[in-house]
Order: sequence, then C-alpha cells, then structure tokens
Amino acid sequence: MSVNRRQLILDAAAKSFSLFGYKATTMDQVAKIANVGKGTIYTFFRNKEELFKEIVHRLIEEMKAAADETLDSSLSLHENIHQVLYRMLEYRRDHQFMIKLIQEKREMGTPAVIQMVEEVEEAIVSYISSRIKKAIENGRIVECDPELTSFLLFKMYITLIFDWEKKHKPLEKSEIAQLLELYIFKGLSHP
Repeated sequence: MSVNRRQLILDAAAKSFSLFGYKATTMDQVAKIANVGKGTIYTFFRNKEELFKEIVHRLIEEMKAAADETLDSSLSLHENIHQVLYRMLEYRRDHQFMIKLIQEKREMGTPAVIQMVEEVEEAIVSYISSRIKKAIENGRIVECDPELTSFLLFKMYITLIFDWEKKHKPLEKSEIAQLLELYIFKGLSHP
C-alpha cells in the first residue's frame, strides 16, 4: 500500500510542478492533489526539494529510455546520435513538466530549478558522450574529447531546434541531420 501512496504523491507533485512551477508548489497542494494528509508526504520525502529531485531523476530515466528506443544498429553513429538527440530534445520540448521548469528558469531564475535543468542537460550530454566513447573505442570515429563533443552537439541541437525558430522557419528533422552531417560528423570521420 505504501508504494502506491508514494507513487500517488510523486504523480501529484509532478502535476503540481507542471501546473504551478517549483516555486509556487506547496506540500499542501501536493497533499490535496494526492488526496493524502500532508504528514503522509513526509513519511516518504523530507521536503519539497527531495520530492522535486526524485521527479527530475525519473524524468531523466524516461528520457534515456526514450533515447534507447531510437538506437538502431543498422544506422551510422551520426544517424544514431541525431536520432537520440532529437528524441531527447523532443521529450524536453513536449513534456509539460520540463516546459514549466524551463519557463521558470528563464522567468524567475529559481535556484533549485536552475540546478535541476542543468542536471537534465548534463544527463543528455553524458548519454551522448557514452555513445561517442564507444564509437572511438570501436574505431568508428577519430579520437576526440567525448564530453566536449557531446556538449557541442547538444548546444548545436538546442540552437537549431529552439533558438533558430524564434526568428526563422523551424528546421525539419532531416535538415538538422544534414547540418550536423556537414558541420560535425564529416570532421569526425576517418579520412
């Protein structure tokens, strides 16, 4: 029964954070949405920050699982990285919880939110870095700094997906893939 209550609390907190943001969410709101006493929440979580971190960590695991689903051994490294990055950023863009976090980070600069958004971004870079390390080990790409390369790929994707469309027609997924091929992957390929 307690596992169900814990999950109920997590679901209620995710809903509250998605609707109201981190700063405006209270433990009273979470208790009301979960239909449990406020004290019940404290049997599972010490405070709002701990509850928030648990939800973010679950989101990261969901993003990784979604990225894993896009991997295809018949595709090249750059095609797989494109698929993975696109899927993770699509998840980031379309998930209501992440939308609210990014909005709160931008508009209010809430320190806990800034920290968690950075953690999500670090998880994405780390995931891509692990794929690049394997490609280097297998001789599929030239020796490079996997973390730096992953960071650059991630930031390039952010720019092409989110920043570019602020003033231009959004790029299609295939156009982004072509740009990455041109600017990044041809440079990493063996001569």
